[in-house]
Amino acid sequence: MGTKSKKRAAPAPTHSSKKQKLQQPSRPSKSAQTKNKSQEKGKEKAFEREVIAIPNAADEDTGDSDVSDADAALVQEFGGAIDFLRSLDHKAIARSKKETERLHQLHKPVRKSRDDDLPPIVSDDDDAGSFSSSVVDDVDSDEEEFEGKRQSFQGFASDSDVEMPYERVPRKRDASVESDRPRQIQGLPIKLSDGRIQATGKMTMAPILSESEDDEDSDEDSANVPTDEAGKRVEDVATGARFGRPAVVDVVGNKSRAARIHGAKEQIASICQEIIADPENSLGLLRRLHTFSLEKITSPAHPEPVANDTMIRKLAMLSQLAVFKDIIPGYRIRALTEKEKAEKVSQMVAHTREWEQGLLVVYQTYLRALENALKAKDGLTDIALKCMCTLATEVTHFNFRVNLMSCIVARLSKKSWDESSDLCLNTLISIFRNDLTGVPSLEIVQLLNRMIKERHFKVHPEVLSCLLHLRLKSELNVRASDTKVDTAEKPKKHSQGRAASRRAKGKPTDQPHLSKKAKKAFKERKEIEKEVREAEAEVDKEERARTHTETLKLLFMLYFRILKNPHPTPLLPAALRGISKFAHLVNVDFFKDLMQVLRRLIVRESTGEGDSESPDWDTADNAADILNRLLCIVTAFELLSGQGEALNIDLSDFVKHLYAIILPVSLLPQIDAPPPTKFASNFRISKPESIADMLFRALNIVFSPRSSGGTVIPWRSAAFAKRLLIASINWPPNVTLRTLEFIEALVAKDPKLEALLSTEDRSTDGVYLPQVDDPQLSRPFGTSFFELLLLQQCHYDSGVREAAQRLSGCTNR
Repeated sequence: MGTKSKKRAAPAPTHSSKKQKLQQPSRPSKSAQTKNKSQEKGKEKAFEREVIAIPNAADEDTGDSDVSDADAALVQEFGGAIDFLRSLDHKAIARSKKETERLHQLHKPVRKSRDDDLPPIVSDDDDAGSFSSSVVDDVDSDEEEFEGKRQSFQGFASDSDVEMPYERVPRKRDASVESDRPRQIQGLPIKLSDGRIQATGKMTMAPILSESEDDEDSDEDSANVPTDEAGKRVEDVATGARFGRPAVVDVVGNKSRAARIHGAKEQIASICQEIIADPENSLGLLRRLHTFSLEKITSPAHPEPVANDTMIRKLAMLSQLAVFKDIIPGYRIRALTEKEKAEKVSQMVAHTREWEQGLLVVYQTYLRALENALKAKDGLTDIALKCMCTLATEVTHFNFRVNLMSCIVARLSKKSWDESSDLCLNTLISIFRNDLTGVPSLEIVQLLNRMIKERHFKVHPEVLSCLLHLRLKSELNVRASDTKVDTAEKPKKHSQGRAASRRAKGKPTDQPHLSKKAKKAFKERKEIEKEVREAEAEVDKEERARTHTETLKLLFMLYFRILKNPHPTPLLPAALRGISKFAHLVNVDFFKDLMQVLRRLIVRESTGEGDSESPDWDTADNAADILNRLLCIVTAFELLSGQGEALNIDLSDFVKHLYAIILPVSLLPQIDAPPPTKFASNFRISKPESIADMLFRALNIVFSPRSSGGTVIPWRSAAFAKRLLIASINWPPNVTLRTLEFIEALVAKDPKLEALLSTEDRSTDGVYLPQVDDPQLSRPFGTSFFELLLLQQCHYDSGVREAAQRLSGCTNR
């Protein structure tokens, strides 16, 4: 008890613990406690004060200064630069945030509201009983009913998508609005920079039609414009009344033909002008222009087809031709890949792609229309063919070139010949002459090869004359082969390591030493040169050579197929001329086989073997046979006059055939007349050679130094000279003059022939045999040139008499 008495006793509670908790007053909030504590301590928060005092180091009780000696010295030295601190407003700096907001609200300008009759959108009045709606008419003065209306209005206002009651009420128009006179309305006010509102002047407005007039006009318009299932207007760009122009059906359906053609001319002209002005935004106009060329025109408003006039269709086709020639780009448009379609591109690139693809669709539609008109064989056939030929010539680089060429080649597959055939053949010649890459020429040769094969060589011979204009003789410096291209071997370059080892040993090398920096610069320069060549659109010479080689292979395949045909065809002369022109490009491996074919052809033509299926264009069978034999002889010598000189091939058979042809040629009535041709060429080309031209061409080749090997054979020269003089008695004067000049050249080459100019007796090996067709067995030195005396004394042409007299006097020189 003694220890317990020493402790201080706790004050006895007046109430029990439970009752004390119940009767304990509620605790104040934390903010109140904080406020009370701050008030008890006599402190106030800084943002609640009006002025916050700026602390000053000189007023502090502590004598320690935060400014060091170095800073004090710096202030004394540069004190003039901080004099602006003395002019600062200490009161404004010391003002608290709360005081600043109070002063701002105190001096804030009061904005005056405008006086207008419209109710406010959002009411700022907190008193709900002061709200009244002037729109709802059935609001009673009863407070309960008004409260229900107000709650319903608030329910409407809570949902912004629900239409308000006052929005259902139609707007009432003024009397001035209903009148037909122009009315003036007040413009919208303008708020100035200082907050003042300035009124604007009045504007004059045109009179507004009444609702009935509006409905009538809309009914009339809707009657003329087609609508879809949803009731929306549908205007077809290709046929509808668009761009301020009447519908195509209305123009074509005009009863007066003069008015119909005049209206179509005006609309076609305006459409073409707009397309050329802005091609990339005129795909709809291109389709509309194509609509005028259709045979029957329909539209959503007029589902029944309306027949089009032939004159309008011709004008539309020719107009599309002129437009496409101007707007077609100078490059070929290729189809986009799936990867390119999935890529994100700029708006300009997307617009260009859309324009290019749309142009291809419209252009293809136009070509299909031309092809259908060409097959229909009506009044538009000639126009369609002319358009296709023009496009094939002018835009050869563009898409669907093969389609145009196919139609042109198919037109040439018929046996007859007319003006359209001339147009097609001139088109092909123009493509051959202007071809820089060789690809279009290759495609044409492929089409001709296929067409002639399918027609079984029953084609007009003039068709193959266009192949003589191929740019192969001057641009292709390789020999054709059926397996590979024989090109000049390129010098082999040493590898980098081998070149370095050769330089280390002091040996010469083709590859100079290049440092890493030089190699990098060289590689960059090569890339730049490649880009420059691509930008200049230079034709790759190697690629062109490969293309020309492929063309040459197909060309000789076609010629050889004609030569090996067991039955004679009218295409044989054209094939022989082609082989003769491109003989220097024939591979040497084909020479022996080709010579055998030519020998067989000469024998067949001389004996008349085979079925003679001579068509209408042949003039005389005998003249055609002789011409073919001469062509075979010329072709054989042309083949061996170039690269075939290295081959040891005996051409004595061809010389015998040439000697045997001379007498039959003397009986032809028109030896100097060129072979008849029906082709009217637009180019300055040499006329086809006559039989006399071919004969003297063959004679010049046989007796040329290259063919004879530089050695003159006397008996051959004498035999040919004697037989030519015999034949010249029947020839016209110009051919006789050429004969005398040729014999004079032979006498000048071989003096032994001067013995034939004399009539004196001499010893010979035998008697001359004029009927023998072998010059070696004819014994020409057993006779003389007594025909010169006949020509000198009895010929009716003075030039022939003088030439014969001059040749007779060769012995006296």
